[in-house]
Amino acid sequence: MSIYDSIRKQLVPITPEGYPFIGVFALVSLVLFWIWTPLGWIGTVLTVWCIYFFRDPPRVTPVREGLIVSPADGRISMVTTTPPPHELGLGPKPMLRISVFMSVFDCHVNRSPVAGRVEKILYQPGKFVNADLDKASVDNERNSLVIATGGTRIAVVQIAGLIARRIVCYVKESQPVGAGERFGMIRFGSRLDVYLPEGTQPLVAVGQTALSGETVLADLKGGDETRGFRVG
Repeated sequence: MSIYDSIRKQLVPITPEGYPFIGVFALVSLVLFWIWTPLGWIGTVLTVWCIYFFRDPPRVTPVREGLIVSPADGRISMVTTTPPPHELGLGPKPMLRISVFMSVFDCHVNRSPVAGRVEKILYQPGKFVNADLDKASVDNERNSLVIATGGTRIAVVQIAGLIARRIVCYVKESQPVGAGERFGMIRFGSRLDVYLPEGTQPLVAVGQTALSGETVLADLKGGDETRGFRVG
């Protein structure tokens, strides 16, 4: 392996959404160096953080039918049973909701929890309260995807947080998605909720750290069959 290949393997890809922000941070850092050197170093540290924030590392996704993988990096903040937001059209019955809270140090690229077809995409304006609070599920600005998969429907909801002001969605209605496929991101610090059919058994616990596209949140089939994997 050449030195070039060794260096390239150590570099984590950056999502295209991040390049304008990284450029602005770098430019401001140069200006701060001109004003006062210590300020320039502070700007440099913030630029490095910005690069880190917009990283988009490859993930290895288990793809056996029925597995629900985490749509985000972060901490499992809630595992509860509650009626889904009315705009999803999933009915009033309680569903299993697993929430993943992303801090400003987590990778913010969001990945589809299942393979299926995007049935609905619904944007809902709202507040910007702390995304770690339970009421953020219905009060905050959010973007929801209803995905038809294996004869059932699940939902994944991007929720803006206290300092998040931009929800990005890459997919469109009627588009097929693969498990672990990138479908969007949120800037900067936020939460994702996954709504699963009543009776689904969660395979994670509150406080656990999840990796987007890799950590298995639940199993719709309730079994443990042989799993294949997908790198993406």
